Amino acid sequence: MTPLLANGDLAAARAGDTAALERVLRHSRQDLRRYAEFHCVINDIEDAVQESLIAVSRKLRDLRVLECFVSWSFRIVKRECNRLKRGRRLLSGQPITDEIAPVVTPEPAEWRHDVAVALESLPAHYRQIILLRDLEGLTVAEIGEELSLSREAVKSRLHRARVLAREYLSP
Repeated sequence: MTPLLANGDLAAARAGDTAALERVLRHSRQDLRRYAEFHCVINDIEDAVQESLIAVSRKLRDLRVLECFVSWSFRIVKRECNRLKRGRRLLSGQPITDEIAPVVTPEPAEWRHDVAVALESLPAHYRQIILLRDLEGLTVAEIGEELSLSREAVKSRLHRARVLAREYLSP
């Protein structure tokens, strides 16, 4: 992916040139796919790459240092792979075991039900912030960007949401 930095496509894409953005995404796709093959369950590779390319296209303007593009895009793929693994684990009720993710013991079905009911009982803005942080795996800064909140507001809202969820779940 380094020729992108030399020929200016990356800078043009960040500046809003859609043709350059298409070239950057097309050029990045194969490298991101190879990276995803090591971090994703085989059925999730293409989904992770697609979602990552969408995220790259949306957030490229926020990238401060163009030289970090490769590592930044790889982190997006890895985060997407982890999000898909968590989603599979929640849907199947079984842990996904591979050499990358740690083995997680499954919780009893009633715990999952209790947590789902606790989340449903939360006000929408608290539920949303818990899902973005704990299910999607977004950072506080990313959540703030997505919800147009300050870092402090995200932390405060997340803390309040977790307190309410704990109160609901406590005996």
